[in-house]
Amino acid sequence: MKIICIGRNYANHAKEMNATLPEKPMFFLKPDTALLPKRNPFFYPNFTNDLHYECELVVRICKLGKNISTKFAHEYYKEIGLGIDFTARDLQQKCKEKGHPWEIAKAFEHSAPISEEFLKKEALDMNSLTFSLSKNGNQVQYGSIKDMIFNIDELIAYVSQFMTLKIGDLLFTGTPEGVGPVQIGDKLEGFIGEKKMLELAIK
Repeated sequence: MKIICIGRNYANHAKEMNATLPEKPMFFLKPDTALLPKRNPFFYPNFTNDLHYECELVVRICKLGKNISTKFAHEYYKEIGLGIDFTARDLQQKCKEKGHPWEIAKAFEHSAPISEEFLKKEALDMNSLTFSLSKNGNQVQYGSIKDMIFNIDELIAYVSQFMTLKIGDLLFTGTPEGVGPVQIGDKLEGFIGEKKMLELAIK
């Protein structure tokens, strides 16, 4: 199982990061060790002083596929969940400055907690689905699927040109604006619509 993460898929997030808008989807990988075991707290890693949350809709692949056509991509997922792409922003900045890969800042242990529950897409309005993240009871991120630069089907089709998608693979679809730091003692809560999907304590 692999975790595929899309970068800069919301225009306002790209702006807040002072980054250009991509002409094609940007993606990177996280290992399966980036998943956080169920009901475990998240422990702030000791190698960063600037850890940021990035809340994202997560698609679970349900069918083996390679070189998938966009018009058939909807057949390759049935459920939508929520996840957080934790980023060691200070390490990421050093990688950017040196032209190095970002894995040290993105792919570390437990950097991709996901919701225990995934929702059937048939029960959701996939044209205007919204999601949000609150920190200590205050909403810090709000996103809508309609604001994606590349929609889910386009992402699946594009990534599948370069690697086979397997059953159980997770696709993090990008984060909206509002990313920011967390500290020990913070509590994060993630929602799809009004439904709480994820609750995380930072230890």
